[in-house]
Amino acid sequence: MRIKFPHFLVFIIAAGFSFGCFAQTSARFTVSGSIKDQLNGETMPGATIFIKELHTGTGTNAYGFYSLNVPQGKYTLVFSYIGYEAVEKKVELTKNVTIDVELAAKTQSLKEITISGSKGNENIQSTETGTIKVEMQAVQKIPALLGEIDVIKAIQLLPGVQTAAEGASGFSVRGGNPDQNLILLDEATVYNASHLMGFFSVFNQDAIKDFKLYKGDIPAEYGGRLSSLVDVRMKEGNMKHFTVDAGIGTIASRLTIEAPVIKDKSSFIVSGRRTYADIFLPLAKDPDLRNNKLHFYDLSAKVNLILDQNNRIFVSGYLGEDVFLYSDRFGFSFGNKTLTMRWNHLFSSKLFCNYTLIYSKYNYKLFQTGASNGFDWQSYLTDYGGKVDFSYYHNLKNSIKFGLFFTYHKFNPGVIKSSSTDNPMDPFYMPQSRVLDYGLYAGNEQKFGSRLTINYGLRFTVFQNIGYGTEYKINDKFEVTDTIVQPRGHIYHTYFGIEPRIAASFLITQSSSVKASYSRTNQFIQLAQNSTAGSALDIWFPSGPNVKPQIADQVSLGYFQNFFKNILEASVELYYKKMNNQIDFKDHANLLLNDKMEGELRFGNARSYGIEFFVKKNTLRRT
Repeated sequence: MRIKFPHFLVFIIAAGFSFGCFAQTSARFTVSGSIKDQLNGETMPGATIFIKELHTGTGTNAYGFYSLNVPQGKYTLVFSYIGYEAVEKKVELTKNVTIDVELAAKTQSLKEITISGSKGNENIQSTETGTIKVEMQAVQKIPALLGEIDVIKAIQLLPGVQTAAEGASGFSVRGGNPDQNLILLDEATVYNASHLMGFFSVFNQDAIKDFKLYKGDIPAEYGGRLSSLVDVRMKEGNMKHFTVDAGIGTIASRLTIEAPVIKDKSSFIVSGRRTYADIFLPLAKDPDLRNNKLHFYDLSAKVNLILDQNNRIFVSGYLGEDVFLYSDRFGFSFGNKTLTMRWNHLFSSKLFCNYTLIYSKYNYKLFQTGASNGFDWQSYLTDYGGKVDFSYYHNLKNSIKFGLFFTYHKFNPGVIKSSSTDNPMDPFYMPQSRVLDYGLYAGNEQKFGSRLTINYGLRFTVFQNIGYGTEYKINDKFEVTDTIVQPRGHIYHTYFGIEPRIAASFLITQSSSVKASYSRTNQFIQLAQNSTAGSALDIWFPSGPNVKPQIADQVSLGYFQNFFKNILEASVELYYKKMNNQIDFKDHANLLLNDKMEGELRFGNARSYGIEFFVKKNTLRRT
């Protein structure tokens, strides 16, 4: 297969890695550690470490870890995070040093608190374009629908994001389709993020720490979707105190428990919610309503354990389901399950590693009772995966990331069984699909002087269809001419994806910058749906011999400006996105229980472009 991409990017990436890895000065030492919330012991991703004497610094990774490699000498380190009191520590570096810091939230009465730190211009200095990080404290201030605060509804308010349909949880980013958004909960893919057919999302506000939306410049460690990445992180549990938080809303009640297992060493969080409208249905006067059911529930849980200074383990999971039953005659249900196990390991003060095992499942069930037409239909999509991610903090000018990833997808579009007593039938099985999805990536964030920073990387993916599986031969008229059942374990088709990523930031002043980025993304899994609103019965299917992967090339250019000592953040971004192998369906296509659905597909190219304006005020009043 011939793959087209800008060859000059490969040269830039190779040259940059060579320069970054071998340019080294003598007598340098590393200061590293983690930053946590003083109140509950939660790690603080995105916290800032600033060295006054060198006028430079870094931020913590997704697990609150940081590392700085600097020349020998005496320094003043400032640790800060939005909404927290900054902490200064003096250090004399004659050897590698570990400094762990706990930050206290700002508390002040009857006065305005400006939430800006010593490096409040991180949005100016970083290379990220089309990226917005939101803490749950900010989401909780948004007006809630029927009392339920919602992450997805908050995302739909951001520039470049449009709702797929009124009231639905699906959304379109920069002209893409809803299925072109990768939604992760603690690294596990969530294939259907909706409750009550889209009015609410599966994310319980009490269990979520923060989330980040990438609209264009998706990091090299992530892939598989064309338009965006929504990276949702769960809380880790209170390591200091036992806490209980409960609430009764208009349609649902919730309960969250956090507590240390071993103080400052281990903690857990369990958070659940359930709607209760159906509890009152047995009181209805209409007998047909008494036997109805309409509710959803979800349960989020996480445990973390600090083994020692170099090792930490996280286990998190999610279980949720929607149930609708009409008088024992007809009903359906759908839900998600995820499980993530992670091991953080420090090989040295400069090399951080995260090992991850991931399980994700989306399933739905549709049934009807009756002596002559009863049936039971079930479908599911299951992922088993793993990742190994390395972060190497080479020096102040080079932060290198690289790793491996693997996912085994199992698609079961449907099996329908008869429950009829008058007209029993043999079960009908839709052809299943199995796919191996694996590869590697590498990237480096490199500073050239005090003004220019370039983040470049490359992602390589292998996508293979394996048996048991059914391969269809389709002619130019989209007619199925032959069917081949592939034996177990046989690889019968392979796609390769090469995805270069590059972004640059040029600092005009300490409060303004210009940024540009280019990224290529591939999508090997897509959604079959007859409407943009989506439904619980939508079918995910993989690329294969008759379905080429979707490919997107996107460029962005933006100007970023902060005002009033970083209190006000403003930006304007231009983007252009070209998409190949886009999938549509012929008129009146039959998508449900169609074992030859590939003959219903049509393919083409698309493009989108636009301009986005964004203003954010970083202030908070407390009383």
